[in-house]
Amino acid sequence: MKIGEKLLPEFDHEMANTRKTLERVPEEKFAWKPHEKSMPMGRLASHIAEIPGWVSFTLDRDSFDTNPPGGQTGYQPMLATSRKELLEAFDRNIPAARAALAGVEDEKIMQPWSLLSGGKVVFSMPKIAVLRSFIMNHLIHHRAQLGVYLRLNDVPVPALYGPSADEK
Repeated sequence: MKIGEKLLPEFDHEMANTRKTLERVPEEKFAWKPHEKSMPMGRLASHIAEIPGWVSFTLDRDSFDTNPPGGQTGYQPMLATSRKELLEAFDRNIPAARAALAGVEDEKIMQPWSLLSGGKVVFSMPKIAVLRSFIMNHLIHHRAQLGVYLRLNDVPVPALYGPSADEK
């Protein structure tokens, strides 16, 4: 079994948990944020919804420049304006990510990938490490933040790895 295929059960589990969390984001709270330095809830949820799209992007390329030199347009984050749009974006990203993981050859998943800013390397690591840290762990981190946002707004937090205070 290829490395990418071995990641699929964890990917499927985390994506199901992520969707359960995104389903609870109240549209009327998209602008809410717990602190001046925090992202608004809608922006945070949009960021979470777009992260699975990074899987095929990472596997298909050797680098990404967030701020390309020469006046090219850099990364433009998605910003959903409704829960429906948020879930549609998330659901659109999952099949392509899953197919990319299932089909990637071990040699390719071990090749280096670099994040650049203005043509300068921010970091470089094997694609497998990017998938685990910069994508999966990153998504889980922000999903946990979103769980706190939900709690602070009295929105029931879904059970993810066992019961939550709201779901036994």
